[in-house]
Amino acid sequence: MPTTWYEAPIASINELAPNVRQFILKMPADTPLSYQAGQFITFDLPIGERRLQRWRSYSIAGAPEPKGNEFLELCIVRTPDGPGTTYLFDEVKVGTVLKFKGPDGAFCLPEQLDRDLVFICTGTGIAPFRSMLLDIKKRNRAHKKIHLIFGTRYESGILYREEMEALQAEFADFEFDIALSKEPDWKGHKGYVHPVYMDRYANPRPDLAFYICGWSNMIDEAVENLLIKLGYDRTQIHYELYG
Repeated sequence: MPTTWYEAPIASINELAPNVRQFILKMPADTPLSYQAGQFITFDLPIGERRLQRWRSYSIAGAPEPKGNEFLELCIVRTPDGPGTTYLFDEVKVGTVLKFKGPDGAFCLPEQLDRDLVFICTGTGIAPFRSMLLDIKKRNRAHKKIHLIFGTRYESGILYREEMEALQAEFADFEFDIALSKEPDWKGHKGYVHPVYMDRYANPRPDLAFYICGWSNMIDEAVENLLIKLGYDRTQIHYELYG
């Protein structure tokens, strides 16, 4: 089946945190995009000659709409040596038309949410989990407990904080934990995300499913901790590299 490419202008750009921006694309009125929470799109950016130079993938941060989305929300961090984010942060403006394909990816929740869910993420790795949580709320999906563990360096880098705290206040079965690695006066979890889930879920349970999103070294460590140190089954662990 041939790949479908879309062209959509940037409708808005907003600062979410230092070096993190929200980009909202506006789909053509007659071409809404249908996707599942947790999926991503891939831009073909004018930053090189070869495909591997031009193609950059980013998770969709907004909730899917039943009839497809007119607007697509992305949460993107600027990486120091990343030509893709250099272009998006320095050259793109409202009205710039971007070319992309998708949606793609299998980092999605099952239709039957019959296990407690533990979401582990760092930085903009929260994007697919925000999409999942908003989808669960919008569709009023039946679910068990959901625990979101978010890690970053500084308090200023906590993404969607008010939104997640509001969800926690609204739903007794949702818990939001933050781990900060560079804030000595932080009253919450200090350091990385790993001690949070390792302490909380030290005794393996078959009714848990772990979903992890972040840089590869964080994912590698989390998978090793869950599989080898704690003894969870591989089928209980799902992960997605930053995107």
